[in-house]
Amino acid sequence: MGSASVKGEGSANCIYLLKQCGVVVGLALIIYLIFSNADMGYDFHWAVIYEKNQTYKEIFGLWLLRGLLLTIKISVISGLFALGLGTIFGIGRLSAFKPFNWLATCYVELFRNTPLLVQMFFWYFAFPLMLPDPWVSFLNTHNFEFAASVIGLSIYTGAYIAEIVRAGIQSVPKGHTEAAVASGLSTVQTLRHVILPQAFRVIIPPLGSEFLNNMKNSSLAMTIGVAELCWQFQQIESFTFKGFEATTAASAIYLALSLSISLVMNSVGRHLKIGPAKKLNLFDIFLSKMVVPVLFLIRILPGAMQYFTQKLRTQTDEEKELSATVSPLQLFLNRVFVFLTMTFKGILLAVIISILVLSVKGLINFNWGVIKDNFLPLLIWIYPAGAETGEFFNGLGGLSISFLMAVISISVSFFIGLAVGIARLSKNPYINTPAVLYIEIIRGNPLILVIFWVYFFSPIITGMDINVFWSATLAFIIFSGAYIAEIVRAGIQAIPPGQTEAAKASGLSGYQTMRHIVLPQALKLMIPAIVGQFITIFKDTSLAYIIGVFELTTVSQTISSRLMIYPFEFYITIGFLYFACCYSMSLVARKLERKYAD
Repeated sequence: MGSASVKGEGSANCIYLLKQCGVVVGLALIIYLIFSNADMGYDFHWAVIYEKNQTYKEIFGLWLLRGLLLTIKISVISGLFALGLGTIFGIGRLSAFKPFNWLATCYVELFRNTPLLVQMFFWYFAFPLMLPDPWVSFLNTHNFEFAASVIGLSIYTGAYIAEIVRAGIQSVPKGHTEAAVASGLSTVQTLRHVILPQAFRVIIPPLGSEFLNNMKNSSLAMTIGVAELCWQFQQIESFTFKGFEATTAASAIYLALSLSISLVMNSVGRHLKIGPAKKLNLFDIFLSKMVVPVLFLIRILPGAMQYFTQKLRTQTDEEKELSATVSPLQLFLNRVFVFLTMTFKGILLAVIISILVLSVKGLINFNWGVIKDNFLPLLIWIYPAGAETGEFFNGLGGLSISFLMAVISISVSFFIGLAVGIARLSKNPYINTPAVLYIEIIRGNPLILVIFWVYFFSPIITGMDINVFWSATLAFIIFSGAYIAEIVRAGIQAIPPGQTEAAKASGLSGYQTMRHIVLPQALKLMIPAIVGQFITIFKDTSLAYIIGVFELTTVSQTISSRLMIYPFEFYITIGFLYFACCYSMSLVARKLERKYAD
């Protein structure tokens, strides 16, 4: 039994690796078949990536590699900070200390329900206005663009990781916590030795997905001038006018990076998985050898601390009596824990009071007049008649066009996701393979790159220019369709197999079984996740700013650039508008989730 399960797991791992390799090969094959010999009125010149340009004396492929290194640097640093923030605030969401719980809840809800692009603009354009002039001068001379991107990504991703950590902690049986407390462990020791080790085993898959999203979200750093991968391929396009080649090369790099992160996180998951013996592949063994020094330090550190503590400390009579059952290290840590707990609570209260005071002071000093004068354009911005972005919907813009794009995108992408999700479950390789390729390629690249695909490629493929509104909306549809396909697949797989077998035994065809038995039940399970995807797409409409769609972020940037001195007011205002919409929809999603969970 155990041997069979090990062999089965090894086979599953091999199949997974083959699928991942197939995605890369499939992407190259699709590009070759479509564009190799096609005459589309475009002069393909792939050598622009690897040959030395005679005009600029540069090899532009090296620009992409430099951008890749900076992307990895941003992703790793922000990922580590986000993990720390997420762990702290995830514990805070479950804390009995009300101020900590309140602060953690505010942090999670605020940063999860506002777009990352708006947050990044806030940290880069508005936040320096709060700092003294010497600090601003120091930041401007020490690569503040990089720092702002790391801050924005860390705080944004940390809010999502906090919810993952909270769910992981709640998944640990209460009996384990009660047993730890009954055995004399303190709260910190219970967290450190009992709860978190089990919780992190559970949260490895969603944590890996969040690290992957963090890497893809690093592409937004280009909007504040960070020369990461997206910024570099844009530079290549502007220097050579070869947007297709540059975008394709960047897409291949992002896809390879995404697959690498997936391999690492899946390997970590196999190492930490609880159950029968696991058959590790060569990559799993290599990864385990790489972390041996770190594990060695972790194992010897407690013993070293105990040794030096015993040498440096003198016990009291009471402690000597207690040392028969409690180690000197434990006595020392208990004292430290009490001191740190009181100090932490005091600092936390001071931080909360400071935040409230600064918030009230900032609102009092707000230039409410400039917000009042421009609030209507932020909602429905009417662009001058005859302009390119005003040809549709009578020049509608601002928040209303953001919502309209989201509604169109989620409505159309639902049917695409439904078809692709069902196709992915097919046993026919001619149906399953295209579905897998579509999902993996789209999910393996940042949304901003998908927007550039449509923007650059649609004129080549269709021979006509598409209005930027429809170009962005089409990109959202393509991107959202891949995620909805996974929601559909998960919903269908959640239906007990016995119901499908019973339907087929009663004479129903495969189509009838899916139409009348499986989908009606699966759709109920999918509704909360689909609402969550709508919230995500609504926030992501801010990225239409990249190609000039006059949605809320673009309108705000346009007005702010004209007035020059009120970025703080405008970013706070549009952040509030996004938050109000997204938080309202998230409440609906939670209500639906509770309804269909009963």
